Amino acid sequence: MKRNTKLVLGGAGVAMMAAVSLGAGPVAAQNAKSLEKTVTLTAHLTELNGSGASGTATAVVRNQLIQHIEVHATGLTPDAPHAQHIHYGEQALNECPTLALDSNGDGRLNTVEGLPAYGPVVVSLNTTGDTTPASFLAVSRFPVSHDGSYDYSRDNIEFTDVAGIGYPGAGGLGTAKQIADAVRDGEGVLVIHGQDYDGNGTYNFSDPEGASELDPNLPAEATDPAVCGVLR
Repeated sequence: MKRNTKLVLGGAGVAMMAAVSLGAGPVAAQNAKSLEKTVTLTAHLTELNGSGASGTATAVVRNQLIQHIEVHATGLTPDAPHAQHIHYGEQALNECPTLALDSNGDGRLNTVEGLPAYGPVVVSLNTTGDTTPASFLAVSRFPVSHDGSYDYSRDNIEFTDVAGIGYPGAGGLGTAKQIADAVRDGEGVLVIHGQDYDGNGTYNFSDPEGASELDPNLPAEATDPAVCGVLR
């Protein structure tokens, strides 16, 4: 039986972060840009999984704070919520993924398959409330794409310590400063999720995509990546 959902609720992002390890290694050398107190970063967002979506993003980062961020996206699944995050991993490539990472050969990339490219979530770009990775799947607080587009902006998002992102030490913990430095250095990847593959106007569990690999109670359509760009 097909099950439909317009809003995907929950906080399963913590489980994903705990389940996926990118290993440990030395901290990458920072270039001169990372030492600047304030930088303005931009990203050209391009489609993943044949979504046809695109967009732009701009972020002003000072020390360990995103003073202002804007995301303008179009061509998304209409009238549906879209989870969006800044990803980063010390052992990730910190770039957008390609189908070369489609490990099970089903012709699409799920969120976990993309992790070697963009890394785990370090900031959840919610419209209100918490912006840590704990809100990774709080889709009721992410933008809704009216007629397939949305314009998002938010001020004063603090970077936080995040475990499991590949730094040396217990749990691969990255400090807020390390993460902020890496993002200022052009290694943050902005990903928007949510792709209505069958075009029926809702995220559902119908084959072949079925349930999300992040949470069996969520459809893969709600969590698969649809748009990606590197903040540089």
